[in-house]
Amino acid sequence: MDSTTEKIIPMQGYKLHVIETDKYKTNTFVWKMKAPLTKEDVTKRALLPQVLQSSTSKYPTTTALRSYLDELYGATLFIDLAKKGEYHIISFTLEIANEKFLSDTTPLLKRGFELLSEVLTKPNVLGNAFDQDTVNKEKRTLKQRIQSVYDDKMRYSNVRLLQEMCKDEPYALQVNGEAEDVEAITAETLFDYYNKAFSEDELDLYVIGDVKGDEVKSLADDLLKFEERTPKKIVNSEQQIKDKVQEIKEEQDVKQGKLNIGYRTNIIYGDSDYFALQLFNGIFGGFSHSKLFINVREKASLAYYVSSRLESHKGLMMVMSGIDLKNYDQAVGIIRDQLEAMKKGDFTDQELVQTKAVIRNQILETIDTSRGLTEILYHNVVAGKEIKLEQWITDMEKTTKEEIIAVANKIKLDTIYFLTGTEAVK
Repeated sequence: MDSTTEKIIPMQGYKLHVIETDKYKTNTFVWKMKAPLTKEDVTKRALLPQVLQSSTSKYPTTTALRSYLDELYGATLFIDLAKKGEYHIISFTLEIANEKFLSDTTPLLKRGFELLSEVLTKPNVLGNAFDQDTVNKEKRTLKQRIQSVYDDKMRYSNVRLLQEMCKDEPYALQVNGEAEDVEAITAETLFDYYNKAFSEDELDLYVIGDVKGDEVKSLADDLLKFEERTPKKIVNSEQQIKDKVQEIKEEQDVKQGKLNIGYRTNIIYGDSDYFALQLFNGIFGGFSHSKLFINVREKASLAYYVSSRLESHKGLMMVMSGIDLKNYDQAVGIIRDQLEAMKKGDFTDQELVQTKAVIRNQILETIDTSRGLTEILYHNVVAGKEIKLEQWITDMEKTTKEEIIAVANKIKLDTIYFLTGTEAVK
């Protein structure tokens, strides 16, 4: 695998990550802001990046800003929100052509830096408040985004599982905030929060492309300066240890039941057995050759879909499936049996080899895009670790069957959530 060298340079108030590579025809800027999830801030934090990317001081309308992006040979700017463990992550991504591939030699790297600086540091404000029309528009959009989760029963059931499983833990909060808190946000309070976030968040800028580190550092130094800070760190928060498995059934007018099951893995990214956990998940439910897929969907024909996924920074594993309402007991039984089988080592060397190959290919596919590469590298920032990409693959491929069995025996069933129809048999 080609080595991807990440240079990390301390800047004023943030860290600059430069990845010099000729693999991509564009240069990508990814600005990341990390802060602990809190009920008080989560909704303002979900609204803030939408307002910032909507307009700026120089481009006071969305149309003006998007027109300028078009002038930059169709550059793209978008934002994303994520939960990683009990941190709330805001990402701004700007992708711009590399002038080496154009007949015009306009210095697009510099233009990209200038635009990113404009979006982050020169918002569309009047006095001590964001532009009122922009805030009103983005508040309406945020309410719709929150509501869309409730309309999509697959996403809704996953949200409800986490709300029940992680009750009284910050991780129960939704990434887009709470609908009932949107209306109270004003143009003034949001601007106050903007100042707070940019003075307290952990800030990281990734620049990936056919660039020179010295030039990137010089441009960053000229255009992006923030207050020095000591970012707030979360000491692994206490997880609620339940005396018995929590079982919740919720009735709605649905024809297909949504069965979501949550487990505590007791392992997070950076732990020595994290790579064994990845392999466990792949064999258990992560891929189309997994035990859940074969036994629940293929053999028993109980599920329209079934899979498992990890939350690497919180130590959770979630199983998601769509089943007929009458098949609840049988589906839960088979899923529980598959975990017991993993604990006993009931999987073949061939399954292990296949899973290693699939995970390796998945990582290589992810780093085929600059944004995917950024997401993999950013795990280290969230975890406060330094795991090289090559080490990730090497350690995963060295993992033994015995190490996977040991991981399986750490995993505890926590909560079973079932969204069922009103006509289901009680």
